[in-house]
Amino acid sequence: MRQYFTKINVETDSQKLYEITNIVSRTIDKQDISEGMLTLYIKHTSASLLIQENADDSVLRDLENFFDKLVPQNLDLYEHKAEGVDDMPAHIKASLTSTHLSIPIRNKKIDLGTWQGIFLFEHRIQPHTREIDVHIIGTH
Repeated sequence: MRQYFTKINVETDSQKLYEITNIVSRTIDKQDISEGMLTLYIKHTSASLLIQENADDSVLRDLENFFDKLVPQNLDLYEHKAEGVDDMPAHIKASLTSTHLSIPIRNKKIDLGTWQGIFLFEHRIQPHTREIDVHIIGTH
């Protein structure tokens, strides 16, 4: 059994879904692990991780629009206002999604479905550098 730990940094420029499947795949390619488990963990309270369709960009736009309607950027709705109009909505969106993903690795590839991709969901308006911890465990 082997383990590998690293980090992935993703630069964001606005609220939207950023596909990171290729970055994660390249990270797996560099390791001597063929079968195992990949865990991704984002250490932020205003961004999240998703597995979602990566074949049709309208799915991503619809998800972004849905979350914006579900959690409006209206300061009158929230007590926490310290970091601007998008701060508390970002925390709520992150709490409704996930900070971590576990995905099997088979034959040195992420075992995703045909139309699935891995996404960082940025919930803040301003650009950020988001750090994702990567843990790979498995055998050669």
